[in-house]
Amino acid sequence: MRHLNYTHLLYFWTVVRGGSIASAAETLNLAPQTISGQLKLLEEAVGEPLFNRVGRGLVLTDTGRFVNQYADEIFHLGAELTQRIKSREALLPTIVHVGVLTSIPKMVALHVMEPALDLAEPVRVVCHEGDLDTLLGELATHRLDLIISDRPLPSGSPVKAFNHPLGESSVSIFAHKSIAKTYRTFPDDLDDAPILLPVAKYTLRRNLEDWFEREGVVPRIVAEFDDSALLKAFGEAARGLFPASTIIADEVCSMYHARVLGEVEDVKERYYAISPERRVKHPAVLAITESAGDGLFQA
Repeated sequence: MRHLNYTHLLYFWTVVRGGSIASAAETLNLAPQTISGQLKLLEEAVGEPLFNRVGRGLVLTDTGRFVNQYADEIFHLGAELTQRIKSREALLPTIVHVGVLTSIPKMVALHVMEPALDLAEPVRVVCHEGDLDTLLGELATHRLDLIISDRPLPSGSPVKAFNHPLGESSVSIFAHKSIAKTYRTFPDDLDDAPILLPVAKYTLRRNLEDWFEREGVVPRIVAEFDDSALLKAFGEAARGLFPASTIIADEVCSMYHARVLGEVEDVKERYYAISPERRVKHPAVLAITESAGDGLFQA
């Protein structure tokens, strides 16, 4: 497919949005047969079916979902262009697509990205959340400008990208105010205490377990989480003690009505920006990588 027929793509996108050829025909004021014929031409150009018929409805194939992702961006960008031309606004916002690992505390991600929002020129941050492998795939296909990660790019990764250290923080153990007074001797009182931890694949989990062993305490794991915000929500419900970065201790205590039981200085959480270029040029990405240490990772 050397040249994309955008009219065919528009018909396909409208069918997806409307859920049926009949709905798209009504929206576009065309005969259903016309749209069916144009969809067939698009499928021939792509070389694979875009829909499967299920009963009287249409369901996207894997290829169809892939094509629809690009169609979404193309036509939303076209609509934005039309709006800008009509409104005669001279300054278009710089768009930065940032991938954030699920394991990254949301407050850390917020503070890391704030410098991009404080630039003199308008910036729009589009956040995507996922695991590192998925986000690296998005970075490799230029759908992301930056990944905020709690671990560097793995050695031997097939994705050409570069690490930019953002800083590090020790970890503290928190408890909801209603149960904090039960645990006054840190870390001895952690023995057999109910605790909420990240799932085993995360570095923080492994580092904490090593620290528990060194301290001779065996907390009772109540629940494990892939998402750091959900872990803290359980902590707010007083379902167990929970770890979080010391750098956001004030926010954690305020938002989740918690208290710090103690700091685990031996366990560090390190944060990285992963970009597709060694020398960052994107102004929003540059603001993030240059400003990350100011106030957030420094005492």
